[in-house]
Amino acid sequence: MNLSDKNFGLSFEVFPPRSLSASFKLWNTIEQLATLDPSFVSVTYGAGGSTRDITKSAVQVIAKEYGIDVAGHLTCVDASREDVLAVAQNYAESGAKQIVALRGDSPDGTPFQAKPDGFQSSVELIEALAKQGDFKIRVAAYPHPHPDAKTATADIDVLKAKFDAGADSAITQFFFEPEDFLRFRDSAACAGITGKIIPGILPVENWAKTKNFAKRCGALTPDWLDKAYENANTKELHDLLSISICTELCDDLINEGVEDLHFYTLNDPSLTKEVCRALGRCVATPRLTNVA
Repeated sequence: MNLSDKNFGLSFEVFPPRSLSASFKLWNTIEQLATLDPSFVSVTYGAGGSTRDITKSAVQVIAKEYGIDVAGHLTCVDASREDVLAVAQNYAESGAKQIVALRGDSPDGTPFQAKPDGFQSSVELIEALAKQGDFKIRVAAYPHPHPDAKTATADIDVLKAKFDAGADSAITQFFFEPEDFLRFRDSAACAGITGKIIPGILPVENWAKTKNFAKRCGALTPDWLDKAYENANTKELHDLLSISICTELCDDLINEGVEDLHFYTLNDPSLTKEVCRALGRCVATPRLTNVA
């Protein structure tokens, strides 16, 4: 491990709280991660828009009280074009300068079905947002085949269409081996994609849960991780292993020319913060001014 480059870009994903205790956990997460000077924080959007109002509220608080650029997630699920673009306008009014534009998945797990008056794909959504010109548009990318991909090159083809439609950058689904990202990046370059592709990083809080989630979304989990976590039979050993594995992954990516890292925090700052510290990220003074 080199750990010599401390100037990488940094961003985080959080999800909106559904209870008072979850709210305290989110604001604690933001307050701690703000000390790492992220370039932006993204806030997820529940299936079928189920967290629309609390996502908007979280976006507003992060933007105004913490002074951090915010990217609100936006999906095409169960909504008309008019409704989706109204959410985008609400984001802008709440202080979000960026949007993570996604097709989204149906809340009941069935295949995506667009409404007749809705966006038929993420590409259509990106085109509409790009015409408005109000946001930096970030999109999703998949180093491992998306569950809906019909061909080996489908994910690259869709990603190119997203950039052609107006996307500014892409954030990948999580992965556990640097070669998975590097192969995907090379394939994208061969397809003529010149936009920035940011690796999505998931520090493992619970390997069993992470493996189940990975299976649902098509992310591959290498066998050697099963064996490693089998031997990490205490919470302390599990966390130390997660920090070590994630730090090495990030360091390898930085040494391969990756300029930015995006962490999926699951609203818990502890592992993410330790990984960033191990990578040499300086901790700044908290930005918090006043959270009502």
